[in-house]
Amino acid sequence: MSVFIVISTFRPDAIAEPSQFDIDSIFSEWEQVDQPGGTVAVIKEGKLIFSKGYGLANIEHSVPNTPTTVFRIASTSKQFTAATILLLVQQQNLNLNDSLYSFFPDFPDYAKDITIRHLLHHTSGVRDYFNLKELKGFRTDDYYDDAEVMGWLTAQPSLNFNPGEEFLYSNSGYWLLAQIVQKVTGVSMASFADNEIFKPLKMHNTRFHNNHNRIVKNKAYGYTPFSGPEFEINMSTLDLIGDGGILTTVEDLKKWDDEFYQQKVFDKNFWEKMTTVGTLNNGEQLDYASGLRISDYKGLKQIDHAGWFGGFKSNLIRFPEQKFSVIVLANREDAYSTGLAHQVADLYLNQFYKKEVESAPQFIELNADQLKNFSGHYWSEDRSDSRHVYIKQGKLKLSPAPEREYDLAPLSEKQFKLMGVSANVIMTFMPKSNQMSVSVNGQDPFICDEYTPANYTGDQLAQFTGNFYSEALMVNYHIKIIDGELQLHIGNSLISKLDAVQQDMLVSRNLGVIHIERNPESVITGFKMSSNRVKHVQFKKVLAE
Repeated sequence: MSVFIVISTFRPDAIAEPSQFDIDSIFSEWEQVDQPGGTVAVIKEGKLIFSKGYGLANIEHSVPNTPTTVFRIASTSKQFTAATILLLVQQQNLNLNDSLYSFFPDFPDYAKDITIRHLLHHTSGVRDYFNLKELKGFRTDDYYDDAEVMGWLTAQPSLNFNPGEEFLYSNSGYWLLAQIVQKVTGVSMASFADNEIFKPLKMHNTRFHNNHNRIVKNKAYGYTPFSGPEFEINMSTLDLIGDGGILTTVEDLKKWDDEFYQQKVFDKNFWEKMTTVGTLNNGEQLDYASGLRISDYKGLKQIDHAGWFGGFKSNLIRFPEQKFSVIVLANREDAYSTGLAHQVADLYLNQFYKKEVESAPQFIELNADQLKNFSGHYWSEDRSDSRHVYIKQGKLKLSPAPEREYDLAPLSEKQFKLMGVSANVIMTFMPKSNQMSVSVNGQDPFICDEYTPANYTGDQLAQFTGNFYSEALMVNYHIKIIDGELQLHIGNSLISKLDAVQQDMLVSRNLGVIHIERNPESVITGFKMSSNRVKHVQFKKVLAE
């Protein structure tokens, strides 16, 4: 049980002043030899009180990161896309209730029910183009352009869900917002944002980067861990903007942060719309506004949006009631920008937090007979993944994948804490309904249903083989058995191994879940494929001539 109290030892306005050593220690890993890193900035009441680069912006030429280094900020860009839309609304050139279909009538009729507001709040149901390109068999470094993406989206015969019914993060929504800006203004969103946002705020080192061949001074290279301490370059050649695409510096982002309070260029009404969260059809409020998440961190209101693309990670976290912000821009894919920003914030804002006074969890002992009722395989339909719970050496274990195993420590006869992970994960078993609920860091739990794993012989697996075509993706999947293993191929390329998890359910660790479809005679006629942000894509079996 947790009890929250407010620590009031300090004055309300007394933000702490940690030493540079305290901050440097958080980013010490980035200071090792030949390591990429990033740039960190701390803003207090409009003043840049800390700004420093760590590691290298370019490993090959030993160029260090500095406060003037230019980084790709990925989805942290979405707030600027939203800003262009809201400016057009203020200028009466757009209405948030305008339909997607009114701009792009090549979409199916479902687009008549999708509004700009839905796109802003990720409630449109439009399938994510990143997932679509993966399902189409594109490699990470393959090139595609705006025309191709529009073709993919307009080819979708259905949505993930009816507009406004659910929240599901979709990069397609923000890419479409950029296309709407261009349709309304007659210029690219990059040009519009430059004239209406970046130049007025004197953000001279910020741009929507819609030409990857353009030379950008002081630009960092993105990197991904490769082998041991080594890194490899991870840079995109895509020119798409809207869902991402901003290149900027911490110094320029400070000017954007300043405007949130000063409102010299954008008025109070603009910022109120930027920070107004979305609402589902049933009245449920989201924590997502216009390219910004509005949430709570240790009892303090927080406004932020993280970004991750290629070898870059980013976040600008704002605590508006304290007029305090932290920016972390990293050029290494293994950086946890949000967690690092929070560690920095903790040094300054600890006295403001609502402290959670929590005693150490009290574990109990359960014998094997008591534990055996919980053993089994559990499937989460929402997350499209499985968990195996079993007894080993007298203890309950959980394995989300063959190579990973964690202890489940009993808090009561039916409730357990997942050990060995940074998050607070509590699992509650419900034997009567054959279910398990999982709560992460106190959030609403998701439900996993117990199931009996499929146990197909080699001959039985053969029933799943064949060629399957998706009109929505315009791609053929070839399911084969090679060396006794069920595999999915596109053309001559092996895309993924397929695991037969449940009856008529195949799982690809790379792509998602396949639900087999049969006719009344139990003959396989096709399947539906679902991944994280693309649901129920139809494939039909191609009969051999």
